[in-house]
Amino acid sequence: MLRLESGLEKMVSRKSAEPSPERIARANRQRLAQEEGVRAMADVERSAIAIRKNMERLRALRQAREAQEASAPAIVPDIPKKKRKKAVAK
Repeated sequence: MLRLESGLEKMVSRKSAEPSPERIARANRQRLAQEEGVRAMADVERSAIAIRKNMERLRALRQAREAQEASAPAIVPDIPKKKRKKAVAK
């Protein structure tokens, strides 16, 4: 039991008020990752907005084209029927 308590005391005494260089580096990496994540999310949102805007534009063009096609009567050119040649009996 004594040995366990002395080990625990060593761990508590190890913790200092000044962070180690590894800890500072880790905190900086986490901060940079957080900032990059925020920027990435903003990029994704801007991209999604641009896509929705383009889809809306294309939908409007398609609907206008369909309305124009529906209002204009369908013009079907008259195709003359081909004349068949009669087989000559020999």
